[in-house]
Amino acid sequence: MGDFTLELNEDQRQVRDWLHGFAADVIRPAAAEWDEREETPWPIIQEAAKIGIYSLDFYAQQFFDPTGLGIPVAMEELFWGDAGIALSIVGTGLAAVGVLANGTEEQIGTWIPQMYGDASDVKVAAFCSSEPDAGSDVAAMRTRAVYDGATDTWVLNGTKTWATNGGIANVHVVVAVVDPALGSKGHASFIVPPGTPGLSQGQKFQKHGIRASHTAEVVLEDVRVPGGCLLGGKEKLDERLARAREKAKAGGERVKNAAMATFEASRPAVGAMAVGTARAAYEVALDYAKTRVQFGRPIIENQGVAFQLADMATQIDAARLLVWRASWMATAGKPFTHAEGSMSKLYASEVAKTVTAQAIQILGGNGYTREYPVERMHRDAAIYTIFEGTSEIQRMVISRALAK
Repeated sequence: MGDFTLELNEDQRQVRDWLHGFAADVIRPAAAEWDEREETPWPIIQEAAKIGIYSLDFYAQQFFDPTGLGIPVAMEELFWGDAGIALSIVGTGLAAVGVLANGTEEQIGTWIPQMYGDASDVKVAAFCSSEPDAGSDVAAMRTRAVYDGATDTWVLNGTKTWATNGGIANVHVVVAVVDPALGSKGHASFIVPPGTPGLSQGQKFQKHGIRASHTAEVVLEDVRVPGGCLLGGKEKLDERLARAREKAKAGGERVKNAAMATFEASRPAVGAMAVGTARAAYEVALDYAKTRVQFGRPIIENQGVAFQLADMATQIDAARLLVWRASWMATAGKPFTHAEGSMSKLYASEVAKTVTAQAIQILGGNGYTREYPVERMHRDAAIYTIFEGTSEIQRMVISRALAK
């Protein structure tokens, strides 16, 4: 297990620089086009696949970095390029994490490769948890999974919403209710294989930001999946449900929830995405402030602008440190006793919104136009305080941890 350090090693620096080059040379030049088109940037995903960025091997290498910094470094650089395109490249990862967090070794080996495809035929995957009436309140989930013992199949019915790659994915990972009496503890995750009858795309959302990332409803109508598509297997599920029922009777401790396990693992990564967007906007604002001349001098020489930039730089560094700490703790197996994962996601996402807004202000009227990228970055940044747990939910998680 690697010791916590603020110094990247040589391998990490090489990966960072490689990703930065891809973000600068491939993602950024295409960002405005795909934001306007509001379509999945398949050519960019394919380019990422050709050089190994969009692949199971790459994310596995970063995920198993012994320092825990592989994923946050990668996320920051890609989202520095553009949040919408980057989310199209990394969105499959949430479904993959869902399988890694809850699946068996056989399921991991079978389904994760199918989520990515290959460079000649790229695929994407979708993690489907939120519902029209169950976003932050996962206990309100209504999508049902009923076991048919005669055929060893599960039958899924319901509607999912806000699913990245929903409906266009090769593999869908769906969280469903198997025991309504247990609330959020009665959930399980299922693989829906490619071409399964009954799964269809519902409404595709037109969004404020991250518009190059496909977001849609997923409708499940009598979707039958084999018993082996229950992540973790039925024996493990039955044992977990039995423990939950016993603890419910005794008013006992919290039992792990399938969707929450996925979100807990991914929160620092979302924080790193926010750091990347904030850093991108800060750099545009800094460069503009050095070259924009008003009243005979660059505007960075005005204290009002200089102090804003000082605050922006400080906040970005602080957010990165929180993300790195949480990522290292997760890899080192150290419990988030003070909700450090939620802290990293909360602070970084709020910093992204603040910094991108300040960048627009520094650019003035130019910042409000699409000629400069900061208005797009500001639109993109809004999502970080919403998806995978709103800022309000993060504060609730943190406050509950502090109250123990």
